[in-house]
Amino acid sequence: MLKSHLKIYHGPEAAPANDQVETVTVPLGEALPLLADAILNNRTWLDDFEDDQITLSTDLYQVLSAYRFLNRPSA
Repeated sequence: MLKSHLKIYHGPEAAPANDQVETVTVPLGEALPLLADAILNNRTWLDDFEDDQITLSTDLYQVLSAYRFLNRPSA
Protein backbone atom coordinates (compact mmCIF):
# COMPACT_ATOMS: atom_id res chain seq x y z
CA MET A 1 0.00 0.00 0.00
CA LEU A 2 1.29 3.50 -0.90
CA LYS A 3 1.91 6.01 1.87
CA SER A 4 0.00 9.26 1.63
CA HIS A 5 2.08 12.43 1.35
CA LEU A 6 -0.77 14.62 2.52
CA LYS A 7 -0.35 16.83 5.56
CA ILE A 8 -2.99 18.07 7.94
CA TYR A 9 -3.45 21.84 7.90
CA HIS A 10 -3.91 23.24 11.39
CA GLY A 11 -4.58 26.86 10.40
CA PRO A 12 -2.30 29.88 10.62
CA GLU A 13 0.38 30.13 13.25
CA ALA A 14 -0.65 31.84 16.44
CA ALA A 15 -1.14 35.56 15.91
CA PRO A 16 0.91 37.90 18.08
CA ALA A 17 -0.71 39.00 21.33
CA ASN A 18 -2.57 42.33 21.22
CA ASP A 19 0.38 44.20 22.71
CA GLN A 20 2.94 42.59 20.38
CA VAL A 21 3.05 44.02 16.87
CA GLU A 22 5.39 42.64 14.25
CA THR A 23 7.76 45.35 13.06
CA VAL A 24 10.28 45.95 10.31
CA THR A 25 13.03 48.56 10.44
CA VAL A 26 13.80 50.36 7.18
CA PRO A 27 15.73 53.52 6.35
CA LEU A 28 13.54 56.61 6.12
CA GLY A 29 14.94 57.22 2.64
CA GLU A 30 13.32 53.97 1.50
CA ALA A 31 9.87 54.60 2.99
CA LEU A 32 9.55 58.35 2.52
CA PRO A 33 9.33 58.47 -1.30
CA LEU A 34 6.64 55.77 -1.25
CA LEU A 35 4.64 57.56 1.43
CA ALA A 36 5.00 60.91 -0.33
CA ASP A 37 3.74 59.40 -3.58
CA ALA A 38 0.81 57.76 -1.78
CA ILE A 39 -0.11 61.09 -0.16
CA LEU A 40 0.15 63.03 -3.42
CA ASN A 41 -2.08 60.47 -5.14
CA ASN A 42 -4.61 60.33 -2.27
CA ARG A 43 -4.29 56.57 -1.80
CA THR A 44 -7.14 55.44 0.41
CA TRP A 45 -5.10 52.66 2.03
CA LEU A 46 -3.25 55.36 3.99
CA ASP A 47 -6.40 55.77 6.09
CA ASP A 48 -5.93 52.23 7.39
CA PHE A 49 -2.69 53.29 9.07
CA GLU A 50 -3.73 56.72 10.29
CA ASP A 51 -3.72 55.71 13.97
CA ASP A 52 -0.56 53.59 13.83
CA GLN A 53 2.31 54.66 16.06
CA ILE A 54 5.75 55.26 14.56
CA THR A 55 9.12 55.65 16.25
CA LEU A 56 11.30 58.61 15.30
CA SER A 57 14.81 59.45 16.37
CA THR A 58 14.94 62.39 18.77
CA ASP A 59 16.75 64.63 16.31
CA LEU A 60 14.23 63.97 13.52
CA TYR A 61 11.36 64.66 15.93
CA GLN A 62 12.96 67.98 16.93
CA VAL A 63 13.42 69.00 13.29
CA LEU A 64 9.81 68.09 12.46
CA SER A 65 8.54 69.98 15.51
CA ALA A 66 10.51 73.09 14.53
CA TYR A 67 9.29 72.78 10.94
CA ARG A 68 5.67 72.53 12.08
CA PHE A 69 6.11 75.63 14.26
CA LEU A 70 7.79 77.65 11.48
CA ASN A 71 5.38 76.46 8.80
CA ARG A 72 2.23 77.72 10.58
CA PRO A 73 0.04 79.93 8.42
CA SER A 74 0.13 83.57 9.42
CA ALA A 75 -2.89 84.82 11.34
